[in-house]
Amino acid sequence: MTRILITSAFLVVLAGCGAIGAQNSGPLRNPAALTEQAPPAFQAAFDTSKGMFVVDVHRDWAPLGADRFYNLVKNGFFDDVRFFRVAPGQLAQFGMHGDPAVEEAWRDASIADDPVRHGNSRGTVSFASRGPNTRTTQLFINLRDNSPYDRLGFAPFAEVVSGMDVVDGLFSGYGERPEQPRIDAEGNAYLSREFPSLDYVKKATMTCPACPQK
Repeated sequence: MTRILITSAFLVVLAGCGAIGAQNSGPLRNPAALTEQAPPAFQAAFDTSKGMFVVDVHRDWAPLGADRFYNLVKNGFFDDVRFFRVAPGQLAQFGMHGDPAVEEAWRDASIADDPVRHGNSRGTVSFASRGPNTRTTQLFINLRDNSPYDRLGFAPFAEVVSGMDVVDGLFSGYGERPEQPRIDAEGNAYLSREFPSLDYVKKATMTCPACPQK
C-alpha cells in the first residue's frame, strides 16, 4: 500500500482517569509497559492554549489505535505537546513529545495497522504514520472530509464531540516550517524558541467514570 510520509517535506500529510504530568516522564520512557486495553468507549478532554476540546473514542472503530491512545493519555504523554503542523481546512497534527528522551523511546514503538472501519470525516482523529504498520504517537484531526485518506489505510479511532471551533482555530501561521528531525532532537526547546506562537496541549485527561484513576 502506498502512503505519503508524515514529514514536513511533503505538502500534504496523510498521515496520538487522571493523567500523569509530563514532567514525570519516567513511565513514558518504557513504551513496552504501557499496553493496557482501552474501554469499549471513553472520552478524553484536551485543555489547550486555545481552549478545550473533547473526543469520544470508539474502540470498535480501530482497537489497536484506541488502545495506544488510551495509554498515551492515561500516562500524560500529550501534556505540553505542540500542534506543530496545522494545515487550515485540512488537518491539525500533533503528538511529538517535548522531551527528546521520551520522543526517542517511542520512535520505534510501532503498532500494527487497524482496518479502516470509519471514514476520515471532519472531526475524526487518526494516527499519522511513515508507512504500513508504523503508527506510534502522532495524531491528526481532520478539519474537513478527508475521505481519500481512507483508501490509504488511515483508520480513525475517535471524533471531536465538543470544541471543534477550538481545533479550527489552532495557530497555522508557520506552515511547513517546524522540522520533525529537529523536534526529535531538541523537543520543545526548539519549538518554543523558533515557533513561539504554536498552540499546545496544556493537559489531556480521561473523562470516563469507569477509567481507572492514577
